[in-house]
Amino acid sequence: MNTKIQSFVAISDLVSLMNMASGVLSIMMSIKQDFLLASILMIFSLLFDSIDGWVSRKTNRIDEFEFGKNIDSLSDVVSFGVAPAVFLYSYSLVNAPSLEIPTAIVSLFIVVCGVLRLTRYNVISNHVKGFIGFPIPGIAIIMATFYLSGLFNIYVAWIIAVIVSIAMICNKPYDKFANKYLLIINGICLVLVILQVPLAIYSVNIPALIALLTSLAYLLINFIRG
Repeated sequence: MNTKIQSFVAISDLVSLMNMASGVLSIMMSIKQDFLLASILMIFSLLFDSIDGWVSRKTNRIDEFEFGKNIDSLSDVVSFGVAPAVFLYSYSLVNAPSLEIPTAIVSLFIVVCGVLRLTRYNVISNHVKGFIGFPIPGIAIIMATFYLSGLFNIYVAWIIAVIVSIAMICNKPYDKFANKYLLIINGICLVLVILQVPLAIYSVNIPALIALLTSLAYLLINFIRG
């Protein structure tokens, strides 16, 4: 068996690594207490994660050993598990130091549920179509847009994080986010957020709020319907 790393890595894997790199940089920015940039980098992770499968299909990749699926999941652990957890914990250290311990517990819960969700996905993906449990990128986009909306509150963030983490490991089916009109609207909103276009009402960032509410609606509607 050829074990050279170049025999496994494809173009789509480089996109997955960009996802992971964005997640690592987000963690660094959270530690640095630059929560604005940390949030934006989590959104970049989502964008890279959303196109690696498309790149794989367009390049007609043949992945006999499922290297791509594994590198994608490992990257997701960093960007959508550890990054939002460190973001939440770092935010509490700066803005609510008395809440360090409960925030640490919630942050750990995010990572544990994220790992469980991704591991189950890798095990069942060849046998079950669609998503079982809330997709892990959701926790990162919710935390990022919640902060960028200007409405961030540590107590509300706890509640959302716990609900999302439980939803990730639940046994309910989640449809793919396939509504093209909502995808376009959210795509535009995320670009506006990344570019920091000043579209705000009473200090509330409207594009970030739209992306946040859409993500929460996807979370709750699928959970109730499932």
